[in-house]
Amino acid sequence: MPEATAQLNAVPLMSPSVGRGAELSVVVPTFNERDNVRAITQALETALEGIRFEIVFVDDDSGDGTRDVMAELAEAKNNIRVIHRIGRRGLSTAVTEGMLSTTAPYIAVIDADLQHDETALRPMLELLRADEADLVVGSRYTEGGGVGSWDASRVRVSSTATKLARLITSTDITDPMSGFFAITRQAFNNSVRELSGQGYKILLDIVASAPAPMRIREVPYQFRNRQAGESKLDALIVWEYLLLLVDKLVGHIVPARFLSFMFIGGLGVFVHMAVLSTLVAVQYPPFLWAQATATGIAMIFNFFVNNTLTYRDRRLKGFVPLARGLLVFMIVCSVGAVANVGIAGYLFSAFHYGWLTAGLSGIAVGVVWNYAATSVFTWKAR
Repeated sequence: MPEATAQLNAVPLMSPSVGRGAELSVVVPTFNERDNVRAITQALETALEGIRFEIVFVDDDSGDGTRDVMAELAEAKNNIRVIHRIGRRGLSTAVTEGMLSTTAPYIAVIDADLQHDETALRPMLELLRADEADLVVGSRYTEGGGVGSWDASRVRVSSTATKLARLITSTDITDPMSGFFAITRQAFNNSVRELSGQGYKILLDIVASAPAPMRIREVPYQFRNRQAGESKLDALIVWEYLLLLVDKLVGHIVPARFLSFMFIGGLGVFVHMAVLSTLVAVQYPPFLWAQATATGIAMIFNFFVNNTLTYRDRRLKGFVPLARGLLVFMIVCSVGAVANVGIAGYLFSAFHYGWLTAGLSGIAVGVVWNYAATSVFTWKAR
């Protein structure tokens, strides 16, 4: 079977010591975690000894040999499965695919980097078994928990993100940003069809997508330092988190990705005017060429910023894909510009709309066309 094929078996795979059928499925999303895979496997085996469990690794096409290690583990242990994703990227969607791939009545999510305390999984499972909760969160902020060696700036960022989370959920969770939790199959099924899949905060997405308030408990744990590899956190995580908030607030009306595209388009207007005003000020080249130059630079700006932010999960990499994508983007947006002018001119002359209404109508048509067409031709889902 080709490596690219996800190993989605009809029957849960179990280790010989735990019998048939996994009671608990532990989903572990990975990307370039070669040096941590064996360690997290051993840690889970020790922490969950005597429990019928399986490990579902969901790998976003790591290039460091992570799947080679997973293949060796899966060959030796029959309670390990691997899902290999190609052309898809993102922790939230990886976790969702992993949770959908199992029929276990209880599902847990833990990072591969050993920063979460795997020993907290047992009390989490006990709360779910006793029907005392639908969701149990590993919390760094409840009594007994901690953030380890975080510096003050990271603590402030986490605190701010936690406060913002209350915009989309009224549930009182001390650590809604946690990526460490356990949930019942039924509770996950209730939320899954409304998940946005934006960014890294799958827990918050699940809670905000629930049709009714969940029964939630928290188990404290001490956040640990990464054991090996590099952190996946960067400044773009903040943008993805904001998109998640926007999606849960207004996504049922306007897609968050479209709002991101519009926002970046607005920034492109400022870039356009800055370039145009500079060229006009130096009186070179003539206005028509200055306008064309400013338009081209604004399009290039919009392309690269959208590639980084709006379409991060589909972003183009490498010289050839980027060059091809930029060319397609500029062609598509040129058509949008023609539609913009044509619609505005027609409404102004044929129906005697005011210049403001006609102009805004043209802009609206152009933006919708650009977004829809570039989604299909420039950043098409693979």
